[in-house]
Amino acid sequence: MDAISERIKESRKIVIKVGSNVLSDDHGAVNREVLHNIVEQASDLMKKNKQVIMVSSGAGICGVGAINKWSRRGDMNYKQALCAIGQVELMMAYKEYFADYDIHVGQILLTSGDFKEPHRTLNIRNALFTLVDEGVVPVINENDSVSVDEIKIGDNDTLSAHTANLWNADLLIILSDIDGVYDKDPKNRQDAKLIEEVADIDQLLKTIDIGEKSSFGTGGIATKIEAARLVNQYGIPMILLNGKKPDIIKKALNQEETGTVFTGR
Repeated sequence: MDAISERIKESRKIVIKVGSNVLSDDHGAVNREVLHNIVEQASDLMKKNKQVIMVSSGAGICGVGAINKWSRRGDMNYKQALCAIGQVELMMAYKEYFADYDIHVGQILLTSGDFKEPHRTLNIRNALFTLVDEGVVPVINENDSVSVDEIKIGDNDTLSAHTANLWNADLLIILSDIDGVYDKDPKNRQDAKLIEEVADIDQLLKTIDIGEKSSFGTGGIATKIEAARLVNQYGIPMILLNGKKPDIIKKALNQEETGTVFTGR
């Protein structure tokens, strides 16, 4: 059994992070077919007696889809307003698609302060455990509508890592628009080679070329590697997969697709 398939199979508590670039189509609108497929895969994991928490980007692109006339306004107030509108649209989509499998969802919006103040952290932890124990899927996002630099987490890769640590997860899966970590930027270099297993992140950073962040998201490969470092410190492995590919988690479990696993050892 390969390392990725083994990690998914042996893990019961799984955090799945879905990036904006996974959910967006070429025009910056939400790709509902992709979202529905990801929900289907999450429900399949739950049928295997696994517990799932979703950390989902996409509020901004959902907002643009709802009110396109605001899409070109660069003012922060409009960006935050778009996220407020889009978060409703995003949750409606998750609610609709999980309902196909008789699964309820619950929304949790967070800022960095929620992980810094012990009583708030405890409240979040209790809410997560209660929701999951009752078979509800928490859908977590940063509270973009109120987040300013002082309280902003910054990207959902980091948020997903904090969530995995807080919940004592067995595995973090990050779904992005690339197949995994490469030694060079695969979008610019045809000779780029996929690195399927990473035990030493510091050594990895000495040998790879980190590209720029994406156009729709706030992260890039650097934030994903740092998310891996955050969870590996607590003994939690992280898997990076291409969420644009249909049934990617299923296929990784069945050793039909691969990605990069950060084992932390």
